Amino acid sequence: GLLLRQTVQFHWTNAGYGSFDDFLSRLAQEKRKKIRQERRRVQDAGVTFRWLRGTDIQARDWDFFYRCYERTYLEHGNPPYLTRDFFQRMAEHMPEAWLLFIAELQGQPIASSLIAVSAYPSSAGGQNHSEMVAYGRYWGALERVDCLHFEACYYQPLQWCIAHGVLRFEGGAQGEHKMARALLPVPTHSAHWLAHPAFADAVDRYLQRETAGMEQYLEHLQARSPLRTHA
Repeated sequence: GLLLRQTVQFHWTNAGYGSFDDFLSRLAQEKRKKIRQERRRVQDAGVTFRWLRGTDIQARDWDFFYRCYERTYLEHGNPPYLTRDFFQRMAEHMPEAWLLFIAELQGQPIASSLIAVSAYPSSAGGQNHSEMVAYGRYWGALERVDCLHFEACYYQPLQWCIAHGVLRFEGGAQGEHKMARALLPVPTHSAHWLAHPAFADAVDRYLQRETAGMEQYLEHLQARSPLRTHA
């Protein structure tokens, strides 16, 4: 049969927030203060952002994003695994699936982040934004600004999601630091089939041990929720 694996990702869920400040009000005071401090550092540095989606993302914007994306990988000693041609094809065939945030300083672009968004689903009343889901992210910077990574990769996407009533922002796996930005741990599951019986048996025994450890890990993370508790 299929071998089941449980892992953990970090997702932000929109609880009907009316604004970014409304979202912050749901966080514990310490987390709320830290986010405001981080955002203020970026603002005080003079950095502003542009939001571009779909066909509003021009070829020059894709070129700039790829420079940022490529640098992130090269700085870690690895070539980027997605090519410029890949993003060109996305721009041609799936433009509405992409949302680009460009950070600018004194009118010049210095960093960018890219997230994917689900297409607007059909409903009896037309388009229903509340069912949209965002997935992030690719990012890179040509200049270093304190806290710019958090602003470009988390706060700008969350602000966009709130403004557009997006249901959920899935930030992927790894990085418990995401919890401080209210991306909470959720279990995710996958199923696998292996043809070799002995290999499948070995993997199955490993997955049983991993699942027990993953459940403990999830409980540990859930006990550290950044959300404000009510008496």
